Amino acid sequence: MHYSKPLSLVSRVAICAILVSLLGVGNLDAQGRRKNPTSKLYVADVKGTSQIDTGETIDDLTKRSVYTAQGTILETKEESTNAIVLSNGTGLYFDPSTRMEVKKFVQEPFTPNRNDMEVEPSMSSTVTYLSRGLVGLCTSKLAAGSTMNFNTPHASIRIKGRKAVIEVSNEGTKVSLIEGDITVRGGTLDAGGQTLAQGQQALIKPDGTIEIRDIPANELISIGDKASMACMARKTVYFDVKGNSEAAGEENSTAFDEAAGAGDEIVAIEVTPTDISPEVTVSAASIPRSN
Repeated sequence: MHYSKPLSLVSRVAICAILVSLLGVGNLDAQGRRKNPTSKLYVADVKGTSQIDTGETIDDLTKRSVYTAQGTILETKEESTNAIVLSNGTGLYFDPSTRMEVKKFVQEPFTPNRNDMEVEPSMSSTVTYLSRGLVGLCTSKLAAGSTMNFNTPHASIRIKGRKAVIEVSNEGTKVSLIEGDITVRGGTLDAGGQTLAQGQQALIKPDGTIEIRDIPANELISIGDKASMACMARKTVYFDVKGNSEAAGEENSTAFDEAAGAGDEIVAIEVTPTDISPEVTVSAASIPRSN
């Protein structure tokens, strides 16, 4: 008859520790691990007809509405525009006949009652796909470690801030940098990409070739207006983090989605209700030329 060797004290302690850790996995969040709050988008302005596809419903966009951002598809109809603000402080202006999908938008928890609207409240990761149309963007100062990528049928664009315009048509993708830092990659073979200087524009053709040039003088005002409208949208709202019960009782907060469970909730708080219109235009003299 074969007898198994008794387990040593060390082995028994190790097995008990493993069992305790396995049993406790499901309760870690409830016991204090802080989960990332669901990132949001706030609709700052709508002119004409725009729609949002949440994956469950397709709704007409209305001013001051708030949605969970990740997985949504935003689309403007002909002769229609809108402007939204992501909960990391990025403003986006949509030209007519524009379609953009928010493939990923996650955000780390941040401290409530934040007062500095010019700095991103916490590290975030954003991936979008612009299939057609034009988007003007205006970011806050991105937190260390944040990533923001705008993809199109022709290019991958890494945004580090702060003001730019991206346009997609059958001829290719046009990226104009007004202020900040952008790296453009055309096609899958362009591993390193090319970095734009302030005042430069990249033309990415369907075959992946990239042409870098100064923004043409006849486009400066229009491009500046698109980015300015995104910046104006940013000024209409700021985002705070509150517990669910506290957020539900906040008189000055706008509508927000209920969280799926206990935890913090990002809420959009209106600053000044306004119609988004260009505030500042860009002249040729205001953008330094690259050498």
